[in-house]
Amino acid sequence: MTTVREHKQAETGAAIAARLTSDQVWRALTRASFAVVSYVTPAGEPRSSGVVYATDGGRLYVAIAAYSWKARHIAASGRVAVTVPVRRGGLLALLFPIPPATVSCHGTAVVHPAGPVAGRAVPQQLASLLPPERQASSCILEIVPEGQFLVYGLGVSLMQMRSPAASRARVPVGTRERG
Repeated sequence: MTTVREHKQAETGAAIAARLTSDQVWRALTRASFAVVSYVTPAGEPRSSGVVYATDGGRLYVAIAAYSWKARHIAASGRVAVTVPVRRGGLLALLFPIPPATVSCHGTAVVHPAGPVAGRAVPQQLASLLPPERQASSCILEIVPEGQFLVYGLGVSLMQMRSPAASRARVPVGTRERG
């Protein structure tokens, strides 16, 4: 049986989804630089890896080692799931354990061949995150999010974030122009 409080929380979650736009989600993704990319091996085993990334034109770009398991497994399936923790709390986060908001999605992934990052169609901020010795030998993983972003805690106060129903939302991925 659903309580009145749960109905109100669900309505609040729907209100958050109505207020939160895909541009706001993309801005949060652009400000962050760490994500967890999940994929499945050819044997069907799930894997997750922490990565640094940059965004451009409605895509996420990740530099990965050319001969890594990650590059081989993702190239084999072309499908990934991504979760980005979005820092919250400002100065309070220094004093209290404030959980991050999260943005999750699934999408297609293309592993581009290894080569110098400079001069490739990747965001400059990705090149700046790579050590110089990795810039010439890294593959670029291009991720195109699909469907909806599953968002938790974005666009709500820290107090509202305590309620799962009030904190989660589905937001269309939308399109994002390059630049």
